[in-house]
Amino acid sequence: MMKRIRTKFFAPLSSTLVWAGSALSTAAHAVGDLPGGPAVRQLNLHPAVTKIAAEQAWLHWFMLILCTVIFLAVFGVMFYSIWKHRKSVGHKAANFHESATVEIVWTIVPFIIVILMALPATKVIVAMKDTTNADLTIKATGMQWKWGYDYIKGEGEGIGFTSALDASHRELSNNGGPKAGVVMDDYLLKVDKPMVVPVDKKIRIITTANDVIHAFMVPSFGIKQDAIPGFVRDTWFRAEKIGDYHGQCVELCGKEHAYMPIHVKVVSAEDYSAWVSAEKKKLAAKADDPTKVWTAEEITLRGEKVYAANCAACHQANGKGAGPVKALDGAAVVLDADKSKQITILLNGQNNGSMPAWKQLSDTEIAAVITFTKNNWSNKTGQVVQPADVTAARK
Repeated sequence: MMKRIRTKFFAPLSSTLVWAGSALSTAAHAVGDLPGGPAVRQLNLHPAVTKIAAEQAWLHWFMLILCTVIFLAVFGVMFYSIWKHRKSVGHKAANFHESATVEIVWTIVPFIIVILMALPATKVIVAMKDTTNADLTIKATGMQWKWGYDYIKGEGEGIGFTSALDASHRELSNNGGPKAGVVMDDYLLKVDKPMVVPVDKKIRIITTANDVIHAFMVPSFGIKQDAIPGFVRDTWFRAEKIGDYHGQCVELCGKEHAYMPIHVKVVSAEDYSAWVSAEKKKLAAKADDPTKVWTAEEITLRGEKVYAANCAACHQANGKGAGPVKALDGAAVVLDADKSKQITILLNGQNNGSMPAWKQLSDTEIAAVITFTKNNWSNKTGQVVQPADVTAARK
């Protein structure tokens, strides 16, 4: 599945292809620059909002100019020499065999050039790797196909949630994309829940994955770090400007790689504290007792909300699925009296990750969504799954 070209962040090539595609397609939807994200016909790196990103931009232009000067100098001298000293005007080739002067020059000059390039590059790389003394540490876990964020140190410690592509954008994509003329600058970049961080604070990002290799990248911050199952990597940023900043998984991670955006919301210290307080209240409200026995009506209503937030994007609201995504309406595993089969699928996934694991959901949420699917649409099984059933299956 192809990712929208502009969201690849390869500026010169992507801007050319986007311009050509827009000119040739009469059905293309209207699009403008996205603050903190990709821009139309973008020919440069993203506007930097961290010192590291600014230094990377400077380094990029320094290297480009230096290499251009070297290219022009070398080929200029070469073409001048070929033309000025050509045989047709009577020149004879000089013999520089074992010339100490020539060998010293072509050794010293490249060495100086390499040093000029290595010193500023090394300074930036060392700064990029210094994740010490962070004000806030967040673990970003890549999973097919969403990001899990766990605030593990600093203000907000204990907060955790998943961030996935907004369901309305996924539905638009399933139906061929936005209609002609509709302005959607954040198409396929909008998420249901962004990562929130305070401005002017050092944020350490720890990356890992629970299935395949992903990569966490936000161009405006100048960060890109692989997320590898079984390994822990880290990077950091300090955003100097309040706003919304967008990125994507940039490691080909499966059939829905195109639907794995990153949205970081940078807010003031006061707004961040207010967000933390609100999130902790939500977590306390969601802290269900896994031993509670729910009535069929209660747990079905709860399951409807869980399904809408996590499952409808792929299986659709009507449970019919789409393309390779299997239907739940009338599915044998849903109608089966052995509820453990469906519990196992939600906990472990199936078909090599085409149906991802949902272990990050609570036992109550998994029990609720299974009960909902078993008693919705044409599935009128009357079966109820309790949180205790899921708790037992996890062991």
